[in-house]
Amino acid sequence: MSANNAFHIAVLAGDGIGPEVMAPAIEVLRKIETKSGLSFRFTEAPAGANHYLAAGKSMPDTTIKLCEEADAILLGACGLPSVRYPDNTEIAPQIELRFIFDLYAGVRPARLIPGVPSPIVGADQRGIDLVVIRESTEGLFASMGKGVVTHEEARETMVITRKTSERLFEFSFRLAERRKARGKPGMLACVDKANVFKAFAFFRGIFDEIAKRHPEVKTDRLYVDACSAMLVKRPWDFDVMVMENMFGDIVSDITASLIGGLGMAPSADIGDKYAVFQPCHGTAPDIMGQGKANPTGMILSAAMMLDWLADKHGVEGAAEAGEQIERAVDKVYAGGLKPMEFGGSNGTADITKAVLAAL
Repeated sequence: MSANNAFHIAVLAGDGIGPEVMAPAIEVLRKIETKSGLSFRFTEAPAGANHYLAAGKSMPDTTIKLCEEADAILLGACGLPSVRYPDNTEIAPQIELRFIFDLYAGVRPARLIPGVPSPIVGADQRGIDLVVIRESTEGLFASMGKGVVTHEEARETMVITRKTSERLFEFSFRLAERRKARGKPGMLACVDKANVFKAFAFFRGIFDEIAKRHPEVKTDRLYVDACSAMLVKRPWDFDVMVMENMFGDIVSDITASLIGGLGMAPSADIGDKYAVFQPCHGTAPDIMGQGKANPTGMILSAAMMLDWLADKHGVEGAAEAGEQIERAVDKVYAGGLKPMEFGGSNGTADITKAVLAAL
């Protein structure tokens, strides 16, 4: 584990464009080393569909042990559409790690960077800066691999527990408080379907209990369908949202699309002790090896990792380093950088070079 400002990072590059976006993130962190008192030791390990093809497992035990011993885990995109388990589900070590290390808080920021196009009229003037917190170990995903399928029907079971919900809400309120201290609104909305399902009424009830401990945070309660409609009309009205696993999976893709797409979106899966940082996008095998992949989501995920390490270990320099990366990304996009998914000509190498220069 960490000693002072030295951190051991497990690197799971994954499949498809995963290794292609991981390399720039490591380059950026190496650059940060030269500008700060931080130092990193990176240890690479296999995970994903290619390893499954070779060994019959998504991850070897050595990868899991490495993740257990490291200070943080950087994960590239994993899985390939053509590689499946016998039950026809995709190889997804990113989901397996959530269960192995009890990473109950999936943090999905969506911030519109200057110069990046948004499909929402007025977003360039009003701005978008929100966070989706997705419970990542329960909900409908608790049934992963356990569903019952017969010739006539299929059943999956949603699970919501008090223990995990309490931890999730405490995490969410603390995040809202930290954002308020940094000049953000500091508002938290519970997103559910409590008008239809008892499980979500239970979820909302626990939220109300925890809210009483955090009176300085303004709260709201929204049904997920109404929330989705509001997001694509006035996303600037939102700050922090917390929700069940499947709802979070869907809503976080909506919010990513508001800020330029999944290639721009970082994420983290955080527990009480461990945390994994990865971009929201998939492995994109259709552009693999062509230099087209946008590494911004992966680079910003590395910045999130630094902020988490700062909070976890009390290293203020790590938080400042994360902010330096975000400012560098803002600078290059405001200066006209245009990735290929926006109709531009800037590929992986161009984006990497620009961010390194801005640092």
